[in-house]
Amino acid sequence: MSVQSVSVVPCPQSLQAFLDEVKAIRREFVQSADVVLETAPLMCRLLENWQSFLRDEHLEGHDEHYARNLIHAEQDGSMSLYALVWRPGQWTPVHDHGAWGVVGVVRGALQERNYIRTDSRAREDSGITLMRGGTSVLLPGTVTTFVPNPDHIHRAGVPRDMPETVTLHLYGRNMD
Repeated sequence: MSVQSVSVVPCPQSLQAFLDEVKAIRREFVQSADVVLETAPLMCRLLENWQSFLRDEHLEGHDEHYARNLIHAEQDGSMSLYALVWRPGQWTPVHDHGAWGVVGVVRGALQERNYIRTDSRAREDSGITLMRGGTSVLLPGTVTTFVPNPDHIHRAGVPRDMPETVTLHLYGRNMD
């Protein structure tokens, strides 16, 4: 999975206001759970204005895998925002992020399949035992969040019979 990078241009007002508000939240709150709690309503508002900042290159998909298009990354590595474009049948592998995150659906429907760690190897990333957990279907305007520790182990994608989907992903680190 490669990351498609786009040229840096000044942020439109709604996007810049969102980023500034999230930075203020990060200064005020230390716990990841508090950061995502305060940030989720901001993502809802950002979703309402996606046409003001998503450019054509942010909405480009890829035939072979989902596309992760960079919208903004903090120079200090503390935060990044991506538009992910999912064509029918495209899925992530099972993974976690090692950081907090806030995800919103712009259009389409994203399915998320969660997994539960069933062994005691809490600090290891490979050779772990997983059991399937719940499944969510996220529709336009929906926002979901996650925090590390416990891990948010999941797989996300779009079933073959669903339309192309676009999502916004804000991470508490740069995801390069």
